[in-house]
Amino acid sequence: MAKYLLLKHYRGAPAPANDVPMDQWTPEELSAHERYMREFAARLQSTGEFVSSQALSPEGTFVRGDGEGRPPVTDGPFAETKDLIAGWMIIDVETYERALEVAAELSAAPGAGGKPIHEWLEVRPFMCALPTITE
Repeated sequence: MAKYLLLKHYRGAPAPANDVPMDQWTPEELSAHERYMREFAARLQSTGEFVSSQALSPEGTFVRGDGEGRPPVTDGPFAETKDLIAGWMIIDVETYERALEVAAELSAAPGAGGKPIHEWLEVRPFMCALPTITE
């Protein structure tokens, strides 16, 4: 089994087929989307392929260690992850091809008008542990 991170983007990926921003959806459309996401995760749990998922708030801050004193906090000038990453799902699947299948199904979550979003998802494998060398 290999773990993959499926990243949902607010911006930065090609526009989805159903490109109505979520803040313009009706309460019913939001509920349908959330229900799809819960049911999708439950199906993956039943096959042992689901690890974790979380939607992210658009608020966030960059922080870095900069020696002694208060760490610098900034809202830029770099592309801000808070503006790009809407949420994520971690899956544990047998093959890369299966990871792509799961991502494609997740991409079809309903959006405005109840139509599938067909959003682009980023599929990123987790790094494997480096082999231990013994002599």
